[in-house]
Amino acid sequence: MSRAPVIETARLVLRPHAKADLDDCAALWSDPDVFRFIGGRAFTREESWARLLRYVGHWREMGFGFWAICERSSGRFVGELGLADFMRSFEPGFGDTPEMGWVLSPAVHGQGYASEAIAAALAWADANLPGRRTVCMINPQNAPSLRAADKAGFREYARADYHGQVVLLERFRA
Repeated sequence: MSRAPVIETARLVLRPHAKADLDDCAALWSDPDVFRFIGGRAFTREESWARLLRYVGHWREMGFGFWAICERSSGRFVGELGLADFMRSFEPGFGDTPEMGWVLSPAVHGQGYASEAIAAALAWADANLPGRRTVCMINPQNAPSLRAADKAGFREYARADYHGQVVLLERFRA
C-alpha cells in the first residue's frame, strides 16, 4: 500500500498526511501539553517536516503508518495516530511488531476523540495486518493515554528506559 486509506468514524476522518499539513503538525508538536510526555521538548518546524515525511514513507515501505486526524464536521486537523516501525533501540524491544501511537491537540482532550480514532485504526489493523500483536509505549505519568490504551485492550507487559521511563503495552487480537 503506498498511501494511507481514508477511515471515517462518527466524528472523525483519518486521512493520509499531506504537505499542506505541515503548519498544523508543527503547531501540534510545539505545544507544551503535547510534548511534555513525548520527548519533553518542542519539535522544530524542520523536525515536524521530517516526522510528516516519515509518516508518508511508512505507508509506502511498510504498508501501514500514521493518519492525520480531522473532525468530520469542520475538517479541522486535531491530531495524528497510527502504526509504525520506528526501529527503537531498547530492551525489551518491539522487533517488527507494529507500534501504535497517538497525539491529539489539547483543544480536543477529554472529548473521546483518542478512543474513537484508536478503535478505528485498530479495526483497520485487525483486518489488514498479519500477526496478532500490536504494541505501544507510554510515559507512566500520561494517565489519559494510559486510559485510552486500556480501553483499546492494551495491557502492560514491561517497563523500560527509553529516553526516560516508559510503560510498554501490548494488545492481542482474538
